[in-house]
Amino acid sequence: MNLKNLLKCTFLVLLSACSSETSEWQNFNDEGVFLVYRRQSQIGEESYSITSTKDTITVTSIQGENERGRISGVESKLFLTTDLEPISYFSRRISNNDTTNIIKMEIQGDKVSVWEKHFDVVVSDKKDAFFLVNSNIPAGIEMMLYHYYFKQHNASSIPTLPRGEVSLTHKGEDIVKIKGEDVALDRYVVEGINWGGRTIWLDKSKNLVAVVKANTQIRELIKEGYEEAKSLFIKGNVEEQMAQLTDYTTALKGEQSEITALVGGNVVDGVQDDVQKNMTIIIENGKIKQIGSSPEITIPENAKVIDVSGKTLIPGMWDMHAHSNQVQWAPAYLAGGVTTIRDNGNELEFATAFRDAIAKDGATGPDILLAGMTDGPGIKGNGIIRARSAEEAKEVVKLYHDNGYEQIKIYTSIEPEILKVLAEEAHKVGMTVTGHVPALVDDARVAVESGMDMLSHYNRILAALFIDKKVSDLGPFFMVDNEVTDEMVNDAIAFYLKHGTVLDVTLGLGVVRTLPKGQVMETIEPDAGRMAYELFESKRFRAGAGEERAKKLKQNIIKSAEVIGKFYKAGIPVVAGTDNFAPGFGLFLEMESYVKYGNLTPLDAIKMATIIPARAMGYDDVTGSIEVGKQADIAILDENPLENIDNIRTVSSVLTNGNYYESEPLWIAADFKPTRDY
Repeated sequence: MNLKNLLKCTFLVLLSACSSETSEWQNFNDEGVFLVYRRQSQIGEESYSITSTKDTITVTSIQGENERGRISGVESKLFLTTDLEPISYFSRRISNNDTTNIIKMEIQGDKVSVWEKHFDVVVSDKKDAFFLVNSNIPAGIEMMLYHYYFKQHNASSIPTLPRGEVSLTHKGEDIVKIKGEDVALDRYVVEGINWGGRTIWLDKSKNLVAVVKANTQIRELIKEGYEEAKSLFIKGNVEEQMAQLTDYTTALKGEQSEITALVGGNVVDGVQDDVQKNMTIIIENGKIKQIGSSPEITIPENAKVIDVSGKTLIPGMWDMHAHSNQVQWAPAYLAGGVTTIRDNGNELEFATAFRDAIAKDGATGPDILLAGMTDGPGIKGNGIIRARSAEEAKEVVKLYHDNGYEQIKIYTSIEPEILKVLAEEAHKVGMTVTGHVPALVDDARVAVESGMDMLSHYNRILAALFIDKKVSDLGPFFMVDNEVTDEMVNDAIAFYLKHGTVLDVTLGLGVVRTLPKGQVMETIEPDAGRMAYELFESKRFRAGAGEERAKKLKQNIIKSAEVIGKFYKAGIPVVAGTDNFAPGFGLFLEMESYVKYGNLTPLDAIKMATIIPARAMGYDDVTGSIEVGKQADIAILDENPLENIDNIRTVSSVLTNGNYYESEPLWIAADFKPTRDY
């Protein structure tokens, strides 16, 4: 069947032949498939069906994925009247031995009942017009949302349950080639379903063709038959993301001064061990021109003067394990005082555009350094950029080097010999190698000896303690279940020092996983309630572990942190990173965890998030400390973090490359609640 005939058979075309609005959806049947991609690699598909009787439409979606070897399924069902008014909706995750409800909503008379995982049942009055959504709404059901939206006769937005509202903005028409024929699709930006929105494409009958969305990761859902337009969908989403970043910049950056004076602050410069009180910093053209005692500094007449009396100034912080999949991370990072991130694996098209918009075009956001992810063969592989042979490994390094990446990021399916080729080729062109200990290597020491310069995640890093065990043999409680002697610790220290290995520990993420079931996330992350809701939901912040498991995980984290603290004190570079936990807040938790569990000082934690990562990435002559000649990357805190590391959360303003921002407007722009009570 050619495309024209295929389009003729789509349901809206059929429906348009019907004579009355009330009969359009009666006795109608349709079905289709959406292909699911993660980092442009297909990981599953969603099949949907639409059937109707005289009174009721039933929309069913079955989604199955194999995402890095993790098989999951979701079943969803939506019931509507033939006027597209919702009746009920449920979505549940399916596993081999159990099902877990994600969301369930029912309309009974003039009341609506909503049950969400991790939240209480909500009963509210039935609204005149609304639709039922959740942030991971299946494409087949999302399609009905848009039909309902356009039925509302040019409404700017429609209310949704259990919260919020959804709006569509038409961004233009794209012409795609499908089987040699030109097909016109309408591009929209949708806000209100997930944090950061999504870009969608509809055919001329308002049928959903493609969705590109991001929460914690970028995903593409493309209707079967439109796969050859995938590159256009990816490019289109990047364009819309960058347009949003331009809007942020226009709204937030404002007119910046060539000369700025920060007057009266207490400076923790990241180099010295004490606080320099009542200091003035003169910034000119984005660089620190002068630092000195306030009474001794002459402020230039044309300077913008910012009174920071009583506040504490620290170097702009680094998140060394980020995955910034959408531009909303930009204002959120800055709001938390994070002025540099290392993106540790992302879609090349988005990552490079995001970096360049900030570095070259002056967009609002942190400086971005890029680690290019690559993986090996097989279904457990991650993403589309694979190194399955020596030749492919060379091509991968060239691809990332040509695009200005600093590092190669190794993922878990890389084969041992290919790891060596990747490392050798990267080192030839001045790149370093970071990432996971690959599963087939299964040994932290062998990974380092094969050429890895940095290792990620405390469980893989600490595997170097156990020279008689593989990483895969250790289990989740490896520090509790195995004896760890001073001799083992000292031997691992000597090994890492010998090789100059940088440790990207992601300790805070481990702390999050110690949350007991039934406890709210605020018991671990005090700012959880301030996050954009969809980010909160996607992280399953109230999932938790069983009581005994949570207790043992906590013991394991404490022992892990203690050893990492010994590594740091021995001179091994340890850097703070969050692994996409949450912008700003995740780094706060990471730094707090080193102090609370690793027997380190607040100053140690600050250095792990400032000068040490700058030095590890070769940028310590540019940033990472408050010194004359360096970029003016400065976080301004209301309280002194050296007195209490929890005060790291009191960031009230930030300078990045000399550009000054108040934190609250940045939080609000990123859809976070601006403040909390301290």
